[in-house]
Amino acid sequence: MSDPVVATAYDPKGMKFRYLGNTGLQVSVFSYGGWLTIGGTQKGNVVKELLKAAWDNGIQTFDTAETYSNGASEVEMGQALKELGWPRDEYVLTTKVFFGTGRKEPNTRGLSRKHIVEGLKSSLARLQTPYVDVVFAHRPDPATPILEIVEAFTQTIRNLNLAYYWGTSEWSAAQITEATLLAEKHNLIAPVVEQPQYNAFHRERFEIEYAPLFQQWGLGTTIWSPLASGLLTGKYNDGIPEDSRFATNKAFFENTVKELQSEAGQAKIEKVRKLTAIAGKLDAKVGHLALAWAAKNPNVSTVILGATKIEQLLDNLKALPLIDKLTPEIMEEIEAVLDNKPKGPATFGRQQR
Repeated sequence: MSDPVVATAYDPKGMKFRYLGNTGLQVSVFSYGGWLTIGGTQKGNVVKELLKAAWDNGIQTFDTAETYSNGASEVEMGQALKELGWPRDEYVLTTKVFFGTGRKEPNTRGLSRKHIVEGLKSSLARLQTPYVDVVFAHRPDPATPILEIVEAFTQTIRNLNLAYYWGTSEWSAAQITEATLLAEKHNLIAPVVEQPQYNAFHRERFEIEYAPLFQQWGLGTTIWSPLASGLLTGKYNDGIPEDSRFATNKAFFENTVKELQSEAGQAKIEKVRKLTAIAGKLDAKVGHLALAWAAKNPNVSTVILGATKIEQLLDNLKALPLIDKLTPEIMEEIEAVLDNKPKGPATFGRQQR
């Protein structure tokens, strides 16, 4: 049998897809990211196995950043992608610049035009690819004028062909709005996507602050920590397992662990127990319910999974069929347990339907 005229390796395997905000780019509703895992706890052949497990189950969107393991995440992911040899036009790859890779020279971090351009070039070298589909400003930079930031990202896309789109991560709605209006005024390229934390215990910014951005510009989102770093899996209901993220990254999660042991933290654990009962009625685990709940939000473009083991990744993907099972009645039942729905500003009876 002769080789196909056009090389292909991808099979969606029932995966759902969404447009990345108001763009023509489609991303898998679940994606795979390298924060704290790839280049950190996981290196070498296991990285390739994790990416292949994701790909074999329909995931075609992969996320990393220059700062993850000080560049090692990009190195490991890039090497795995090279060895896997998938056609470059069949997967979506994103990275982020801002924090740098731990070097002391001041221009190797932040969002100056110099670091945006050279930082992205360095990321691409580590990833062994000529471009990424999306480059994110990993945080806002109060030291750099937003116009310079917008100009620099426009340069990476329009002039240098290093990326197709750019976005923000943990920017305020006001900062994203300013960047967008400046882009419109100066014929530059506006951010099309934000990467915020969003989960059942962290909702205010996503559901209230960003709401006008979704309505006015159709902003896309690639959400991180959908399981609240594992809290929503129930694994911390009876303490901290030795192989858990809280245990393997003690310094990073020190404050989180302290909060978990407080009265407020114990109240969250009690909510997880109640959510577990709801998940049980759907023949699912509470982690599946939490992932499906996050993906159910129409303003979520993709939910980033950060599994450290193949078994975890495959288990997370059991949330996919659960999305359609979350009826309005079940969502209300979940809301009653969470009891944390953010309240927007007063409308004085003038809310449009």
